[in-house]
Amino acid sequence: MSVITTNDQLKALCGRLGKSEYITVDTEFLRDKTYYSKLCLIQVADDREYHAIDALAPGIDLDPFYDLLQNENILKVFHAARQDIEIFVNEKGVVPKPLFDSQVAAMVCGYGDSIGYEKLVMSLADATLDKSTRITDWSRRPLTQRQIDYALGDVTHLRVIYKKLNRQLEKSGRNHWLSQEMSDLTTPETYIVRPENAWRRLKIRNSNRRFNAIARKLAEWREKEAQRRNIPRNRVMRDEVLLEVSAVRPEHANALGSIRGLSPQFSQSRSGESILALVKEVMALPESALPVISRRRPPAQNTDPVMELLKVLLKLICQNETVAPKLIASVDDLEKLAEQDDADIPALSGWRYELFGKQALAVKHGELGFVLNQGEVTLVPLDDKAENTQDDAVG
Repeated sequence: MSVITTNDQLKALCGRLGKSEYITVDTEFLRDKTYYSKLCLIQVADDREYHAIDALAPGIDLDPFYDLLQNENILKVFHAARQDIEIFVNEKGVVPKPLFDSQVAAMVCGYGDSIGYEKLVMSLADATLDKSTRITDWSRRPLTQRQIDYALGDVTHLRVIYKKLNRQLEKSGRNHWLSQEMSDLTTPETYIVRPENAWRRLKIRNSNRRFNAIARKLAEWREKEAQRRNIPRNRVMRDEVLLEVSAVRPEHANALGSIRGLSPQFSQSRSGESILALVKEVMALPESALPVISRRRPPAQNTDPVMELLKVLLKLICQNETVAPKLIASVDDLEKLAEQDDADIPALSGWRYELFGKQALAVKHGELGFVLNQGEVTLVPLDDKAENTQDDAVG
């Protein structure tokens, strides 16, 4: 084990790792004061060795590592990979392929919804993690040995976790389930933040179209500012202030400065001028140019019993098949399915359909029912229930 701080060390390490069947990868980063994550440390391991790469070492060139991530002959193993990959995309436009996410794999294997790394370490690697350096400033140098050991635990235990989960997937024949889930994580578009869609993060409960138009424009402006200045979006403008501006619709600097959360100095700044211009632009739009607010209808009352049946079905199937419910369908998905047979939800396609969706539709249409037999809930085709089963069961 070593901390890689020079280009020669890194090139040699990546040359050795390039001959491996798989590598485990994790990162340590900071994001409390920036829009983009600041990469501080990269941990990597294979069956033979494990190292930390100091991403902040003077003159370090991480290209050999990024080349390693793009070597499709090597499986890249992460736990909860999304944030790590987002860093690689922002830093170098690199999405690791092929990919194995142990958190998703654990859900496929029935270890619960979005299980944390620490629990997997305990249950599969029979080890514990040192929590004392969990909250630390990874940008400070030198790193202590305890920090390094903690960071390396995120890739050393992951080797054991990967192997055990992979064996379980092979035994259950569910490798193709994981492959389908990894396709989203290995799509570059997944990590691209488009400012025009930033409004979707807001909790907008106002159905006024002009209010929504201003809020959307403000959210787009804020996202661009945050990206340009590399600061958290709420350092540009907090959500509640953004929504208040959308409601007040200030026409001049004094009106803008009187909004709680904004100072008179802000209203006179370049940002204040931009906001006033944006509000003026939206106020001048004709009604036809304002966004159409689609409000989802509340579920019909007659779908409530269907929802309850689908919840029971999901729980039953997930228990029998040892798979995390969240991976199959959310409560929102079940609500949509209760209302529409052709709902646009993952549960009606691919392996989810074979496992759950097909039976869910059968339950909806009275073709499949539940019986309680000797304390166990089971599924039965309603047309084929045996008479003696009906005498002893409740369905």
